[in-house]
Amino acid sequence: METETAERVTHWLTDEEQRAWRTHLELSRLLMYQLERDLQPFGLTNNDYEILVNLSEAADRRMRMSDLARSTLQSKSRLSHQITRMETVGLVRRENCDTDRRGLYAVLTDHGWETMRKVAPHHVASVRAHFIELLSPEDLAAYREAMLPVVAHLRDERGR
Repeated sequence: METETAERVTHWLTDEEQRAWRTHLELSRLLMYQLERDLQPFGLTNNDYEILVNLSEAADRRMRMSDLARSTLQSKSRLSHQITRMETVGLVRRENCDTDRRGLYAVLTDHGWETMRKVAPHHVASVRAHFIELLSPEDLAAYREAMLPVVAHLRDERGR
């Protein structure tokens, strides 16, 4: 009796697919590097800024830690360390959840709100200079449309 071994066939990227993939990787790394560099004078990282944005847009400028972790794609442990660091400089504070004794909120402090208001115009200018203004409005719309199926797929994968 012969046993058959199922071999997985690799569907390698074509040259054009490889170029597109590598361009995407390079764009992602370089853009995030530049945006982070532009936040450094304010003593912030991209992760700090993302947390500030999430909290500034949330009701009462607060989010449950578990929701903030999901929103920022961080593990609860990593977010906890990040929040501890941000608490140290007065950007956020933790508050207990009245309805769930195990739950905690991350809350944007007044200092965090003022920091957000001061940094946001600089961040927007950085995004414009290093991304938005380098593309025509038509190319920007086409880029967004092209990326929507990828975003939808990855959101679905994340939900599994």
